[in-house]
Amino acid sequence: MFVILSLLLYKQFPISFIVFTLSIGIGCYFYTEQRIPIPPQEQNVTQITWTDIYRINGGTLRGFATTENKDKWYVQLKLDSEQQKEAFIEYSLAGLTMNVLTEEVSKRPKAHVYAFDMDNYLKSNGAVGQLQISQYELIGQEKNFISFMAGQRFKMKQHIQDHFPLSLQAEAEALLIGSREQMPTDMQNAYQTLGITHLFAISGLHVALIVWLFYEMMIRIGVRRETANWLLLIALPLYALLAGGAPSVWRSVSVTEIVLISMFFQRKIAIEDAFSLSIIGFVFLTPWIIFQIGFQLSYLAAFSLIYSSKLLKSSQSYLFQSFIITAVCQLIVYPILLYHFYEISISSFLANLVFVPLFSFVILPINLFFLLLTFIFPALAEILFLVYEPIRNLLDILILKLGTLPYQLWNPMKPQTWTVLLAYISVVLLLISVERKKNVFFSTLFFLSVVVFIQLAPYLDTSTRITFVNVGQGDCVLIEIPFRKQVILIDTGGLLRFDQEFWKQTNEPYEIGRQVVLPFLKGKGINTIDTLILTHADADHMEGAEEVLRGVKVKEIHITPGSGEKEVMNDLWEEIKKQRIPIYEKKAGDTILSDYFHFQYLYPMDETYEGNNDSLVLSMKNNYFHGLFIGDLEEQGELGLVERYSNAIQQIELLKIGHHGSKTSSNEQFLTLVQPSVAIIQAGFENRYGHPHPEVVERLEELRIPYLQTGTDGTFEVEINKSGVMFVTIP
Repeated sequence: MFVILSLLLYKQFPISFIVFTLSIGIGCYFYTEQRIPIPPQEQNVTQITWTDIYRINGGTLRGFATTENKDKWYVQLKLDSEQQKEAFIEYSLAGLTMNVLTEEVSKRPKAHVYAFDMDNYLKSNGAVGQLQISQYELIGQEKNFISFMAGQRFKMKQHIQDHFPLSLQAEAEALLIGSREQMPTDMQNAYQTLGITHLFAISGLHVALIVWLFYEMMIRIGVRRETANWLLLIALPLYALLAGGAPSVWRSVSVTEIVLISMFFQRKIAIEDAFSLSIIGFVFLTPWIIFQIGFQLSYLAAFSLIYSSKLLKSSQSYLFQSFIITAVCQLIVYPILLYHFYEISISSFLANLVFVPLFSFVILPINLFFLLLTFIFPALAEILFLVYEPIRNLLDILILKLGTLPYQLWNPMKPQTWTVLLAYISVVLLLISVERKKNVFFSTLFFLSVVVFIQLAPYLDTSTRITFVNVGQGDCVLIEIPFRKQVILIDTGGLLRFDQEFWKQTNEPYEIGRQVVLPFLKGKGINTIDTLILTHADADHMEGAEEVLRGVKVKEIHITPGSGEKEVMNDLWEEIKKQRIPIYEKKAGDTILSDYFHFQYLYPMDETYEGNNDSLVLSMKNNYFHGLFIGDLEEQGELGLVERYSNAIQQIELLKIGHHGSKTSSNEQFLTLVQPSVAIIQAGFENRYGHPHPEVVERLEELRIPYLQTGTDGTFEVEINKSGVMFVTIP
């Protein structure tokens, strides 16, 4: 409001107008503040009605539901049987009402600051909290227009699944009804690498094509233009509901509606005013929408195109205009993409020039054609699918191949808020100077300076940082040497997987490496790991390594002798051989070269692998600091350290407690000797093993050793500054 006030005063607007503007702004602030949902003190929910936003995956039904007082909740229901799952899958659940008994959902810390944040997700969807249903009773189906349209969308999805070949279903659902649930992970990764994920978000181009086809069809069958416009006015909101109602859809539809209405009153509105009214209406009806990434990206991209019309008109060349559209959109969204996703695609400039017209003017119309044909003449559609499917699959193979090419992603690190603001200032100044053809050199220099600063920021850090990543019931420790001269990762976490009935298996397995460790590395801007240490061959220490190797470059891997022969290592070995990564067996006495610390392995003593007591133990030491990382070492191994290194490991600063705080580790003699300034326990929230065991906690407290646990305290960082002072940062 201060910026707006300054601008109005500078432009010498009348005082009455300034007061009116400020009043509206302040009023909107308090209105929005009141509308943002606040979590209730107690969960007194006895009845819910499901919305159209839900998903059945494996043995769980999750989604949003409203209560009798119209509060929205994120609801989870564990399904009891395959028959129950089939019953829920068969029909649309939108409008389904239940009497429920609920349990409180445990508040667990998120994995780390770069991980998925459930609280933000709830806020961006206008929900007040989470519910876990323990018992329910079906009451009936609520009948209203929204649930009816959700039912039609559900039927459309079923129709696609019944009539389209399996390999084409995910694309058809994404392009026609805005559902990307079936998109395979490898294809999603390839689209992200190429920077063309937006092609599967129904946007202005999709809506424009639908409008043009609908309008031309009406005209061709003899409908008057005015009548066709009225029909469009009615049909567009229906299409938005059928397409899933994403922000990009409603933006396109609402702007078109506003322009059409203005034409009916013979007062044609400027596109930027229609755009502004669309934002105002959106935020007025659903204020929490501003927190949704899709809303931010959609309106930013549209904003950039609207105000770049002079640039677009500067040439009649289709190729030049396509490049300008791509460049302007990429420039205007790059700061916020880095803020939310920590990386952007460099190859997107070229990829969009090819794939945007291909998908918009070839693949989308083909999918629309096939959809209509499956309703009118399904037998003919089956014959044509036999021709189209192999051709389309060849394109997928090409996209997957292109997605594997290196050096396509720029991943500096998550920028701070002030850096994002600085980046936007540089982008806006650059676009203005290019449009006006003035001061282009200086604005380009400023823009590039900001980009270089964002890239170099992590390499200017003079501190050593040791981060204990919350990977649940497992270990993962990241060591960053000053100026990012060396990065060491000790273990990658992982899951112990148990056999499940087929109907309980999820579409995509949850993977610690891909969904926890990689986002953390990306958020910190780490693209290369100098040394990956796998302390021993247990799944909770190394099962995530395969995904880490696929996401970042690993120069070498250290393992404990004999552990590579274990079956749990088989998948990892395939990836290691594929990438030709050097792998070395290490034992007591071996070192890791470093300019800042003396890294030395203290254990194991022999080359026979027998499990936890053959974990690699790493000592990290200089004149100011001594840290000890002992994997899953148990009492026998700890006593071996006491016997052999009694003088070397006394009074250390940092200890990673062995075996997640199990009573089989943390021997009193060992703890008394090392007497760390702080001890770290890597154990999952409310884990099935009860780690850390009460005996270990009691022992630490008796010895007055401060300790932290990742499962309850979250990911935390130990910083050793250039003066040797140690700080521990807790979320």
